[in-house]
Formats: sequence, C-alpha cells, structure tokens
Amino acid sequence: MSTEQLPDYLKQGESARLFPVLSTTSKEGRTTSIVLACLCRIDEFGAQLLASVGQKVGKRATIETFTEVVFQKQSAAIKDRPDGLITLKVGSRQWRALVEAKIGNSELDPDQIERYRVLAKDNDVDCVISISNQFATSPDSHPIEAVRKSRSRIPVFHWSWMHILTTADLLVSGEDVADVDQLLLLNELRRFLTHESAGVKGFDRMPKEWSELNKLISSGGAVPAKSPMVQVVLEAWHQETRDLSLILSRMTGMTVSEKLPRKHMGNPTQRQKDELNNLREKHCLNCTLAIPDAAAPVDVTADVMRRSVDVGMTLRAPDDKKTTKARVNWLLRQIKSSETEGLFIRLFWPGTSEPTQYSVAELRENPELSSTGKEHLTVNGFHVFLSERLGAKFTQQTNFIAELERVVPKFYGETGANLSAWLRKAPQIKSERSTGQDVSPSGIAEDAESFET
Repeated sequence: MSTEQLPDYLKQGESARLFPVLSTTSKEGRTTSIVLACLCRIDEFGAQLLASVGQKVGKRATIETFTEVVFQKQSAAIKDRPDGLITLKVGSRQWRALVEAKIGNSELDPDQIERYRVLAKDNDVDCVISISNQFATSPDSHPIEAVRKSRSRIPVFHWSWMHILTTADLLVSGEDVADVDQLLLLNELRRFLTHESAGVKGFDRMPKEWSELNKLISSGGAVPAKSPMVQVVLEAWHQETRDLSLILSRMTGMTVSEKLPRKHMGNPTQRQKDELNNLREKHCLNCTLAIPDAAAPVDVTADVMRRSVDVGMTLRAPDDKKTTKARVNWLLRQIKSSETEGLFIRLFWPGTSEPTQYSVAELRENPELSSTGKEHLTVNGFHVFLSERLGAKFTQQTNFIAELERVVPKFYGETGANLSAWLRKAPQIKSERSTGQDVSPSGIAEDAESFET
C-alpha cells in the first residue's frame, strides 16, 4: 500500500500481505503479516480471534490490517514500530489494536509494551495485542506480571501462536468456514504455522527452578512463603496447563478451556497466592480442564512428593440404584478400557465418612469389595482417575512436560470420554391420572372421597 493510500493517522506502513516480501531472516515479520492478512480475509477466523478480545464482528463489519506502522502523532522518544495494526469498522464506530509479536524463543518485553500503551493512548488506539509462544489462560490475563500490574488504562490482550493455530485448526476440522476459497486459505495458514520455519511451538520445558523445587520438597524442606523460585514454577505451570487445553482442543475438535474458581477469574494475584499455599501445604500443582459435553471436568494433579501425575473425573452416583454394589456396577460398565494399570476409583460417602479407594481391576473382580467397612452406608459419588508415577522423569524439565501431555490425553481418550453423568429420569404420567379430567377439581374431589389410609 502506498503512503497515499494509508489511513490519515498513519505516516508509514502497508497492508498485511499473504506473501510478504521480506528477508529470509525476518521470520517474525513474515509470520505476523501472513496471520494478520488471513485475519481480515477469512471471515470466521477474524471473527473468532476478535471475539476473544471482546469485539463482535457482524456482517456489516470490515477489518483492515497493517504491518510496520508509524503514526503521524508519534513521539520522537518512541523509536519502536509496532509489528501490526488491526482496525475494525462497524458503521461509524471504529476499534483499533496495536500488535506486538515475538516468534521462536523470543519473549515479550514489558517495557516495549508500555511504550506501545503510550503510543496507543496518544493516537486513540483502543488496546495492544501481544503475540508470542508464551501462553495465557485467557486473552485478558497476560502472561507477564509487569504488564498485568501496570497502571496504564490501555488494556493489553495476549494470543499465543498456538492459540491462533488451534483456532484455525478447529475451524478447518469442524468445517465451519462457509466460503470454499477462504477454507482453502485457512488450511494453508494451518499448514504454514505447523512448519518449523514459522517459529510456532508449544510449551515444552519447565524452568531450571523446577528441578530445584523437586529437590527441596523430596528432602523434606519447607517451601518458602515468598520465593522467586516458586513463582517461576507457577508461571510455567500456567503456561503448560493452557497448552494442555489447546492440545485437547485440537484432539477433540472442541474448544477446551481451563476451569477456574470464580475468585481466580480476572485475579491472577489471588490465583498465584492460593496455588502457592496449596504447593506449600500439599506439595501439589493442580488444574481443571472443561471439555464440552464431557460427563465432568478433567482434574489434573502433579504431586511433587509422590512424583506422580493423577488425571480424573468426579461423578455423582445414580440415585435410582439402591445399593453401593449396583452403583459401582453402573460406573464399571462405563469404563471400557481393558488396560486398567494405574486406574482407580475413589468412593465418596455421606456425612463425614472418609472416602475409600480401590483399583478398577479389584472392583471388576469383586464389586462387593466397595462396601467393605461401609455396609451401613450407600456411596454417593465417585472419582475415577489414572495415576502414573513418573519417578526421575517427574523432576526433569522436558520429560515432565512430555509425560504430562501423554498421560492427560490417555486418560480422557481411553476412559473419560466414555463416562456419562447420571441424570434423573423424566417423570411419567400416573396411570390413575392419565387424562385432564382425572386432575380437574371434580376428579381430585372424587379421589379425596375414596382416599384410604
């Protein structure tokens, strides 16, 4: 795009190109340009990404994207050029976002993002969107603490490259793109982003502090209340749990998300504090993944003391089964896997009675075992879970991630996806009240007259 064709608020820049003419060393500029070009040319893709930052894209909306922009009102102190600009026009309303992208192992610079916030404020730009291989639980929960804690009123959203790839993959695999040419283009984007030259990658290793934390806990040491080591580990754990949700999204073809307690939504500081306390007291890292239409959320626990990963789902026992044995058999019928090594059922009982636990293999052989010591009670819930002890692999930066990303899909694919939540049967019409006349005032009066105790 020539300078004459630029919006009047821009001094330099050009339309994002599908085939950018850039140096072969400019992976960042090339990948950003291609993604932004697809964002404004593939209707469903642009709508999905912009919806994640709170912008609804209807039929009357138009999207334009630019790269390497310089504003007319740009302070000489700001030497940086944003990697991109997104504009959304709906009637007379216009929404704009600066884009800052990093590729490969490059990480976002919070100082640079603050300069872009100043630039956005000076030019009436609504927000900044950062893109990198770092992960965020949601686009409005930035992975960098300094960005989250800034006093700037300009919001900063974040997309990981894997989030962008997953969005494209779900649209293509779900055949959700109406226009055939746009579908072809989106598939080409998917193909490009999965090639190593694009610089897009998942979270693949814990920080060196992970090994240090394992040594501390296994030797009986106390986790300090204020420890930079633990903070780094928790931030890495959040990166990995987000990547896990994207992996399961691509595997199931559905949008899998992290399920957070209400008090943690939009409050990363409280989440960090609570998870630190959990790590200090129970020596565990936890997350919960919500899979659409699954019988229950998937709970993931990394137990540092045991060096194990537990993955499971909790189900209510069926009320229409009167005995514990019948309720256990109801659950066992749903567990289809013949491979039961490490697969357990934890049984929950009424009141203050402690839970009990048996392997699936034991209960298949003898379901009555479930009532041992609880003969006077009836089980009211189950936690079905796969527990794998990883030994030395648990403490290793890359092997821990590789094993976690093996165990979680394994449990869901072989067991979790086959589970169904119990639903109370719909009420039936009573035979003696099968017509409207039976329940009219005169019908009820007649019933009352013939009533016998």
